Amino acid sequence: MLDLTTPGVRPRIAPAGLIFLAITSIGWGFNWPVTKFLLAELPPLTLRGVTGVLGALLLALLAVIRRQSLNVEGAIWPRLLTSAVLNVTGWMVLMGLALLWLPASEAALIAYTMPVWASIIAWPVLGEQPTLLRTLGLLLAFAGLATIMGGNGIAASVEKMPGIVMALAGAFGFAVGTVFSKKYPIRLPPITAAAWQIGIGCLPLSIVGLLVETTHLSQVTPVGWWLLVYSVVGQFCIAYVSWFAALARLPASVAAIGTMAVPVIGVVTSAVALGEPLGAGQIAALLLTLAAVVMATR
Repeated sequence: MLDLTTPGVRPRIAPAGLIFLAITSIGWGFNWPVTKFLLAELPPLTLRGVTGVLGALLLALLAVIRRQSLNVEGAIWPRLLTSAVLNVTGWMVLMGLALLWLPASEAALIAYTMPVWASIIAWPVLGEQPTLLRTLGLLLAFAGLATIMGGNGIAASVEKMPGIVMALAGAFGFAVGTVFSKKYPIRLPPITAAAWQIGIGCLPLSIVGLLVETTHLSQVTPVGWWLLVYSVVGQFCIAYVSWFAALARLPASVAAIGTMAVPVIGVVTSAVALGEPLGAGQIAALLLTLAAVVMATR
């Protein structure tokens, strides 16, 4: 088996990993308009935390049905807790706080600097030396994001600085979590690993949300209930399991760059589902991002 942590060795890109990465990008991309719709009916911490815990419980049930053990050896717990905090809790909390100071477009643009940090960290830690094609792919991906966000850049100011710091911290934390999961893989069945990480990561959010937020379930529309089902099953059960499966099969830098398709998919689906603008700029961004992902996987 190829040692993915050996410096100077170019890790193999498994086709199955690319399929899992595509499933992840689609699942998380669809979740943008879903979350935007649901936030009009439910408070943010409760929405993200409770749906995550429910998703973790469904994954645990699926693991039992498939006769995969839910037991975790003592030596694995530190890795499991660290990965859950970086990849789930930190990302959701910090990006949610960033939106208090930043427009969603600027927060998203900063959030998807994650592949830059992941590629930088993966070089010395995992020996994943960036190739010319991957570097060009990364530049194309950012060109696509700049296009989709209107090319306005980030209007930094003292008032926005807390949001910028939060978004950068969330992006950097997720990048660290991505590289950490490659350097110290969690030796558990994939469904079991996802169930524990999502459950551990979302449980604090759900507790805080239920304590400090007011939830009126009577205000949830029939469409909202169906979207909640998607949020539980699609975002957490399918997309997160696929993400961990992709990360186990792909170099960390490739997996990170692949996630840059998420905001593009989110904008396109938002245009279809919510009637948001979809013009030449969005279409150009989609083409640039798809080209970037293809180049990153060469």
